[in-house]
Amino acid sequence: MPEIITLDPYRPDQSLIAEVGSILKKGGVIAFPTETFYGLGTDGDNEEAIEKIYTIKGRSFDKPIPIIIGQRRYINKYANSIPKAGKKLMDRFWPGGLTLLLPVSPHIPRKLTAGSGKIGIRLSSNMIATGLANTLSGALTATSANISGEKECSTVYEVVGSLGDTIDLYIDGGRTPGGKGSTIVDVTVDPPVIIRKGVIPSKLIIDTLRQT
Repeated sequence: MPEIITLDPYRPDQSLIAEVGSILKKGGVIAFPTETFYGLGTDGDNEEAIEKIYTIKGRSFDKPIPIIIGQRRYINKYANSIPKAGKKLMDRFWPGGLTLLLPVSPHIPRKLTAGSGKIGIRLSSNMIATGLANTLSGALTATSANISGEKECSTVYEVVGSLGDTIDLYIDGGRTPGGKGSTIVDVTVDPPVIIRKGVIPSKLIIDTLRQT
């Protein structure tokens, strides 16, 4: 059974974050907490590791995998451009439970985007998630830590029950809020489209976009 390590989501031990980062850099797969549910993380630049995520989850390869970045500046590594609407929403809701669909940079692994030409990016408000992304100087995959089609997990022990020994490490960051996933907004189109209703109410998204 993989190790379970405990981290404080508000003040995570940076030496332990670095240790987990070394696992990610080698193509390892971990479970980690976010501001919504637990996520399944690996290096967002490692195509072989990304393929492991699909295999572990039993996820169809035609479904893209979103990422979490550690700092806003890393967005330029993964997005080819940032529409004005995207900047508005970032300014209002990042860090937090907002995933933006942006035009993808051409060098990003195709498996991450399922060939859609778009990439889902979020700057998490969970310090464990952003800390891990920062160890990669880029992005951490952020699909839900469960078998595809199963209920999302709010505790590490729910994740263990779902994934067992199929991953390399579990991080226990306590119970996550659960309830709803991140709100997903496609800003590659004009006007932007809310793809998934989530923790950020649609009305707040619409009101923000209407502001001049």
